Amino acid sequence: MNRYLKFLVAFLSALFFARAEEHWAWQPIRESTGDEPSIDTFVDSKLRERNLTRTPEADRRILIRRLSYDLHGLPPSPDAIAKFVNDRDPEAYEKLVDRILDSPHYGERMAQHWLDLAHYADTHGFERDLRRPHAWRYRDYVIASFNADKPFVRFLQEQIAGDTLWPENREAITATGFLAAGPWDFVGQVETKSPILRRAARSLDLDDMLTQVMTSTMALTINCARCHDHKIDPISQEDYYRMRAVFAGTKRAARDLPKGAQESLLARRTEIRKEIQALAPGISLADVVGGGDGLGSGKAGFAVDPRTGMAESKRLGFLPNVKPNVFSPSANALIDGVFVPSGEGGKGTIPISSTGLTLSGIKAGDGKAWDLIRNGPVNSQHSPKLGGVTFGEGGEPLLGLHANAGITFDLEKVRERLGGAALKFTARIGYFGQKQQNYFADARVLFDGKVAQEHLELGRKAGLQTIDLDVPKAARFLTLLSTDGGNGISHDQIGYGSPHLFLVREESVEMRQRLAALRAEFAELNAQLADLAHAKVFAVVSEAKVPETRLLERGDSESPVGDPLAPRMLPLLGRLNVEAGGSSLSDRERRVVLVKWIVDPRNPLPARVIANRLWHWHLGVGLVATPSDFGLGGAKPSHPELLDYLALILKNSDWSLKAVQREILLSATYRQDSRFAEDARAVAVDARNRFLWRQNARRLDAESLRDAVLAVSGKLNRKRGGPGFEDFSYREAYAPEYTYITADRPELWRRTIYRYVVRTTPNRFLTTLDCPDPANFTPVRMTTTTPLQALALLNNEFMLRQARYFAERLATERPDIPGQIKSGYLRAFGRSPTDDEVLAATAFVNAAGLEALCRALLNANEFVYVD
Repeated sequence: MNRYLKFLVAFLSALFFARAEEHWAWQPIRESTGDEPSIDTFVDSKLRERNLTRTPEADRRILIRRLSYDLHGLPPSPDAIAKFVNDRDPEAYEKLVDRILDSPHYGERMAQHWLDLAHYADTHGFERDLRRPHAWRYRDYVIASFNADKPFVRFLQEQIAGDTLWPENREAITATGFLAAGPWDFVGQVETKSPILRRAARSLDLDDMLTQVMTSTMALTINCARCHDHKIDPISQEDYYRMRAVFAGTKRAARDLPKGAQESLLARRTEIRKEIQALAPGISLADVVGGGDGLGSGKAGFAVDPRTGMAESKRLGFLPNVKPNVFSPSANALIDGVFVPSGEGGKGTIPISSTGLTLSGIKAGDGKAWDLIRNGPVNSQHSPKLGGVTFGEGGEPLLGLHANAGITFDLEKVRERLGGAALKFTARIGYFGQKQQNYFADARVLFDGKVAQEHLELGRKAGLQTIDLDVPKAARFLTLLSTDGGNGISHDQIGYGSPHLFLVREESVEMRQRLAALRAEFAELNAQLADLAHAKVFAVVSEAKVPETRLLERGDSESPVGDPLAPRMLPLLGRLNVEAGGSSLSDRERRVVLVKWIVDPRNPLPARVIANRLWHWHLGVGLVATPSDFGLGGAKPSHPELLDYLALILKNSDWSLKAVQREILLSATYRQDSRFAEDARAVAVDARNRFLWRQNARRLDAESLRDAVLAVSGKLNRKRGGPGFEDFSYREAYAPEYTYITADRPELWRRTIYRYVVRTTPNRFLTTLDCPDPANFTPVRMTTTTPLQALALLNNEFMLRQARYFAERLATERPDIPGQIKSGYLRAFGRSPTDDEVLAATAFVNAAGLEALCRALLNANEFVYVD
């Protein structure tokens, strides 16, 4: 009996695997037959089989709105709509598609789709949910790759094994942030003392990496075989663990990026410095503090000791042996000297120059001091960022001094250096300590002991304050002073950003424009050089010795069985080589074998899978409705020949995603209207529109909706790249606390793709609008309709303030109410209002105000839906 059962099981298993191998997704991509195949010929063929007809083409206003949201995630401007609608060029639509594909906003939109697959976030998740300060570089890599139309196979190779295939290429190493993008249990893998918990956490970590790679690139649900043989697809549990062995030596970590070539950047910076100095002679006081000539030769982090006036490079804490109210001369020709002030409740006399000038009446300042006066941030500074600017090394210069400290510069020596008498002093001053209610300090600028500008109780919330002062012609000394504000020196980190003394000259408009351009380029070069020298990325690193991999009974990390398993590729694609080279391969070598197997020209899955995803991103539903499951349990393609046609376009165009997208966007299928008669025959035959007799109406996703609100209100900050904006207050604790605030500052009005994504504390406004949980892979976003969404759009503080800004924008554009209404409709809906709408809206504005109308426009279905 047992022998009979074993024979039956073996027979049925062989029969199952034989049939599974015939599954459509694993067959070679087929060439199209017939004359001049196209998207529309395949769709028309299916429609004819069911006696269905297309809906008409959408009008031009709808088409440009659809294209703009699909490829940019932003609404088109009224001017862009009018230009396209009135364009008589027969190729106007084709040219519009090309322009939209070429815009840098394209990458910002497309990257969000890929980051959903990578379940990207800027924190680890799990219990601690610690920050990942360098994760954003992977996000920027994805945006740049889409904008460059990087061949898709190269895109995959870089993300899985870029650190091995191109070890000196910063971009390729950054790309491996893909493998590290998901959640990571810091407690389970680092803090815990329990080896059992460590093994369990590591097992989940490896499963996450393998699942992400296989679902995103090949749409295989290999993770279903972690605890037992796959119940549907021909993937055994042993297959799963042999594949997982590829990542057995791969760990997530912050790693340095190669420094890259700096010579050309340094040479260009020198050229710019000379030209700026010729047009506007001046010196940087931060550079002087760094031991430089004021022109950029100073060392970052170099300092002057406020106790002695001596140059110093060490980083110090609380300063011992402080003698307050003692002036110490400096050997630096441009620095008269330094001092540690003590106000003594207003009774103290503070010497501020070598000539005996003093300052009195300062109530604050207790004579205690921390660290030195630096060219850059002071020691243990909370953050070098303030007001959207990163100061210090690689950013704008920063003269940092912790309360209590003062420094006096010799203006006569500066005039001699610059060759003129009329000077101007400019800087941006701010508090760089923590944003706590009782953390603040006092800052002052003095000429010859007289206060020219002061900022009392200056805290982080105040942001940056501008200093733009004409230096009195008779003034001999400039003093920069920081005192504790009367509440102790804790976190009293005052910084003078870009402190410069300039020689005043007559400037033409052309000279001012040239100076502005040169200074902007100089700042950008500084940022690039700092990035080259100190850049890190949260990605993957390799263990020196790859740990053994064993099959885990029922997926239990404490129940390994059998012999160690060498890495091996899945056998279900019989045309491909499954051997990986044995257990002796290093971690990097294993990942190279994996990615070569994935992008093997004989592997049909990557091309089919990404072609289907592109279709899904532009028409709302993929030709295969389960875009991350092409297995036996997934959906069958509605148009299999069309899917292969798109896959072939991809492969024949050097794996250009834009080539496939252009084919989709130019098709009559894409350009169809989404509106239809409710009694149309097609509704009864194909209510779900799987045969594409119309376009699918789609609601804006959470990110596009937020960005559209900002664009319409006129507040969208289009700054690209760099660390994500933080729309929350942060409190360091065992489990850090992220408390969301209303985004009501320019730095928080950037596109949502640049948001700092917190894994365990999601933004409630965006989550209500179906923004996905970054702990999960999201191949298809949910679209729900709930009362909370209506309440959020109507009453959320962000929406209320943007409605106010929208109203202010309209009032500025047009003085009359009908004109304001027309402008509002054009910006929100891309069309002019009807006469009836103008009458109704006018009555509403007269009764409730323009802001109320703007609030209603931002809540209308016509705004929330693409078309």
